[in-house]
Amino acid sequence: MGERGPRPKAVPTYPELTCHSVEDLQILDARPMTSYKVDAAMVACYESEIIPYWRGRSLRDQIFEALPTEWHQAYGAGIFTEFMEQRAPGHTVLDDKIYTRGLRDFMADIQRSEAALDMAQDPEALDKREQLRAMTIACAALIRFAERHAELAERLAGSESDPTRQRELLEIAKVCRWVPAHAPRTFHEALQYYWFCHLGVITELNGWDAFSPGHLDQHVWPFYQRGLAEGSLTLEGAKELLECFFIKFNNHTAPPKVGVTAAESGTYTDFANLNLGGLLADGSDGSNEVTHLLLEIIDEMHLLQPSSNVQVSRKTPDAVLKHALQVIRNGYGFPSLFNADAVVEEQLRQGKTLEDARAGGCSGCVEVGAFGKEAYILTGYFNLVKMLELALHDGRDLRTGEQLGPHTGDPATFATFDEVFAAFERQTRHFLDIKIRGNQLIERLYATRMPAPFLSVLTDDCIATGRDYNAGGARYNNTFIQAVGIGSLADSLSALKDVVFEKGLVRLDGLVAALDSNFQDQEILRQRLLNKTHKYGNDDDYVDDLMLRAFQFLFGAIDGRPNGKGGAYRLEMLPTTCHVYFGEVCLASADGRRRGEPLSEGISPVQGADRAGPTAVLKSAGKMDHIKTGGTLLNLKFTPSLLAGETGLESLQHLVRSYFKLDGHHLQFNVVTADTLRKAQAHPDAHRDLIVRVAGYSDYFVDCSKALQEEIIRRTEHVGF
Repeated sequence: MGERGPRPKAVPTYPELTCHSVEDLQILDARPMTSYKVDAAMVACYESEIIPYWRGRSLRDQIFEALPTEWHQAYGAGIFTEFMEQRAPGHTVLDDKIYTRGLRDFMADIQRSEAALDMAQDPEALDKREQLRAMTIACAALIRFAERHAELAERLAGSESDPTRQRELLEIAKVCRWVPAHAPRTFHEALQYYWFCHLGVITELNGWDAFSPGHLDQHVWPFYQRGLAEGSLTLEGAKELLECFFIKFNNHTAPPKVGVTAAESGTYTDFANLNLGGLLADGSDGSNEVTHLLLEIIDEMHLLQPSSNVQVSRKTPDAVLKHALQVIRNGYGFPSLFNADAVVEEQLRQGKTLEDARAGGCSGCVEVGAFGKEAYILTGYFNLVKMLELALHDGRDLRTGEQLGPHTGDPATFATFDEVFAAFERQTRHFLDIKIRGNQLIERLYATRMPAPFLSVLTDDCIATGRDYNAGGARYNNTFIQAVGIGSLADSLSALKDVVFEKGLVRLDGLVAALDSNFQDQEILRQRLLNKTHKYGNDDDYVDDLMLRAFQFLFGAIDGRPNGKGGAYRLEMLPTTCHVYFGEVCLASADGRRRGEPLSEGISPVQGADRAGPTAVLKSAGKMDHIKTGGTLLNLKFTPSLLAGETGLESLQHLVRSYFKLDGHHLQFNVVTADTLRKAQAHPDAHRDLIVRVAGYSDYFVDCSKALQEEIIRRTEHVGF
């Protein structure tokens, strides 16, 4: 029971956070693929009342007003994006606490924390008291929300003539009377309790995406076991409840975006991500019968939401991995696969306890966190290829004509490749500093002006500290910067080193001139750069070493820098669809890419550049130290025939295990031919159900933008191992 809006797929806006303009609403209503229908009365209401009231008052307006000119210039030039200029922090995950405690138990904890405040000695005591009282109000509100559903179900039951439906309604009322006020006792109550909490979090504040239940199979396993043993639950009944649970997720689209993102975004996906399998707190295998039941449901329903992943450890039975791969080869693009052992190591490196690390996992697309104990904030994407472009133009952006970066030298004077790399490093440090200074300001505004008291109730140690989730109350606080285009960067660096400085086939200033002209009258040079230079993704140390050099520099420039909440900044390698946008704001690049074409996505090779098979891709990607990151994304595309039968399945299983032995973080697959995708482009109505893996999520291919469709088609189609 429960929807965020008055009907399925209806979502609220949050003008106190980010106020849509009339133009935004019109764009959302008119988008050809994924439109948000906005009627004329709503537009009129916004124009006459909402916009005038919130102009200058919304948090987005306050953020933009407070940020310096240098930030605005870099943001406008496509050097980086900023997630929190149009949404509250998302990408967080619940742990198992709600399955043993009701909200009334949490309210008792809040009362004890308030009673322990030292109003005489603690200068923050008054603020803590207000925070704790807000948490109490939020808990009481959700309990009342559930009671209203119980009352509705009872009224409907009173007029229901069908005895079966009447029993259903009375059972719904019984469940909603009990949870979330009290700890759940049954499988049904456990799922309904989580769903009320989900609605509470996403309604309280526009988290926009990725609030998730975490290790769902582990959390509901005791209720499943007990129900079957007592006879109060059947396998069919459990499956039906889980299917209803999935439908609820699929009913909830992400709140509509604003500004340029409103026009460019091509998905409704809210990025909730179920973690299956993995490890228990004691280090043993975490999979169970519910894991297989959920994989069956994912295969049968293949809904876009919730997204799903399987956490694969050394202790994960082959039967679980094989079941996941059987679903994957059907071509939905899900579940994705994560290396549970690497995920634990990544979190241990960040200073988390072993138990918290094992109980954590992945959310959203690929980022790691300690479930129920961490505020891990994604700040936005960072354009690596643009950094090299600025390094080759002495910090000047040819698109805008502005001197965006520091003067790092006329490329005509660079005598060595190391001078080029040093200029790249200096440009990157400069813009990372601008981004981080901006994020420190933004985090402070959220801490003081946009609290999330209900999410704080569900996150350790916010009650104990009396601090909000957005103000450092969580046990762990990491802030991520997502670097985009490492494959394109590596290939470009490789081409510069090879063609200019080692073989001397062209002068650096001559190559830069060719890039500036988008290779006008220079097709022979472009073909050499495209086809006769070393390419990342082919297990070629020449270019892979340059990828590693860039990665190690980025890690050193980002990891461990303090954020404003007692935590640290971390490096993540994730694009979602931003590699398409970033390509649009970049000139032609030295890897042979034309102006405006997409960059490489995640840590995947440049589209079409990996020509030595999937094992070579994994060996190249495995040279990166994934443990130093907060997540990496790697996409592979296979023809369906390659994965057919037991032989295909076994080969894919060995491929996954091999990559994870290299400490690779993540793998996801598109199992589809380029020919099928071309047919879907030409005849979308006949291919409405074609699902593909985009980046860290799946979507309907025909709903993707033309540019994104082309990028997916261009990814290398592996026909052999």
